[in-house]
Amino acid sequence: PDAPSLERLFPHREESSRLLVGCIPAEYSASRIARAVEDADAHLLNLNVTSDGERMDNRIIAELRVSHRSPMAVARSLERYGYEVVDVEHDSLTDDALAMDRLNELMRYIDL
Repeated sequence: PDAPSLERLFPHREESSRLLVGCIPAEYSASRIARAVEDADAHLLNLNVTSDGERMDNRIIAELRVSHRSPMAVARSLERYGYEVVDVEHDSLTDDALAMDRLNELMRYIDL
């Protein structure tokens, strides 16, 4: 059988961003992470868990994809829950064309 493609594991979402979250194994809880994401009015779209091989301190690193274009509110919520946010990234698939389309729609609405 073929290995699943990245596109299947991470389907394109226009309004999404990614975060890397670290913690020690005893503090890891997928449901708690999901609750922290939902407290920021976002949905957890993907959650992948690995170990932190670079630091070799047996921490768990979770890669999250959330339903917000900007990950900052989710990052603050995760930190309130005691997780370390290692990195944040806007989805590179989101482009300026979407923003321009929304601006044009707003301008048409204002002209009415």
